[in-house]
Order: sequence, then structure tokens, then C-alpha cells
Amino acid sequence: MSLSARESIKASFRKLLEERPLREITVREIVQDCGVNRNSFYYHFKDIPALLEEIITEYADRIITSQGPAASLADCLETAARFAQENRQAVLHINQSAHRDLFERYLMDVCRRVVQDYAAAAIGRVPVSSEDREILIRFYQCECFGQVMAWLNSGMRYDMARQFRRLCQLAEGMTDMLLQRAMEENA
Repeated sequence: MSLSARESIKASFRKLLEERPLREITVREIVQDCGVNRNSFYYHFKDIPALLEEIITEYADRIITSQGPAASLADCLETAARFAQENRQAVLHINQSAHRDLFERYLMDVCRRVVQDYAAAAIGRVPVSSEDREILIRFYQCECFGQVMAWLNSGMRYDMARQFRRLCQLAEGMTDMLLQRAMEENA
């Protein structure tokens, strides 16, 4: 079964993005690679940033859908990092491009959605205010995002999974302590 023109364009773009920086990829190269005409590209996508946004959205949705509920902060961090690991070169190319903000926005969304699942399990029915719940979710969301961005900015040069596990060992009990303080202040 052959791919639709839209899927062929996306597949070619992903392939080219693995090979070289985003700024070096043109619509002409994409359509030559996948064998569709230029008009077909513009029928499906406004421009390369629109194509990039769709691909990043699909990656984010697929990762979140495949991830079960996060049982720990380590699960959150590893899920957020998987967003970057699946296509290492492409992610590094996007991270080093003028469209980095688009990638960061979707990574932040992945982090938020994963942390919300974690919070539902970790906080559960603990009687904390909705404001405190939101503060805690945002704290962990930003922690996940910051850890993944630091790893990306290093060129993915260290064993992120090992460091995440160690970070979680060091932070063990922190969520319980934060929840305890929130409950005491709400009492």
C-alpha cells in the first residue's frame, strides 16, 4: 500500500531532517525526495514550519498515548526524554534551528500531560487546594522540561536515564513533603 501524498511529504521531511539541519531543507528537496509536485506540498502544508509543527504534534501525541500513567517522577522524565530520543538527529537539528520555540512548546506540553498523570496518582485524593495542585504540577512540569533541555543542549552526550534515576533517588520523599506542607496550610 502506497503512502498518501501528505504522508509521503512527512516521511521525506523526517528523513531529510535526520540527515541535515532544518535550515538546509527546502520544499524543493522534500518534493523531489518523495516524488510529489510542489503544488501538492502547498495543498497539504502552508510552509515548512507548518509541516514541522504537524510532525512534532504527532510525535508528542504518540508518546503520550503510548505511555501509561507515570508511577514516579523518573517515569515522567523518561517519557519526556523519549520525545527527544526517538529521532535523535532530527531533534538536535530542530533544537538548533530558528524553530526551536515550536519544539520547546510541544516538549513543555508533553511534560505537562505526563506530569498531570503522575500528579493524579501521587496526589490522588490528598486534600490540597486546586491552586497548590496546579503549583506542584507546574513545578514538576518545569523540572522535566529543564532536565530534557539541559540534556539536549549538551548534545545528548550523557546517560540521561541514569542521571534521571539518580535525581529521583536524591529527591525521594520530596513530593510527600510538599503535599504534607500543602495539607497543613489548608487545614
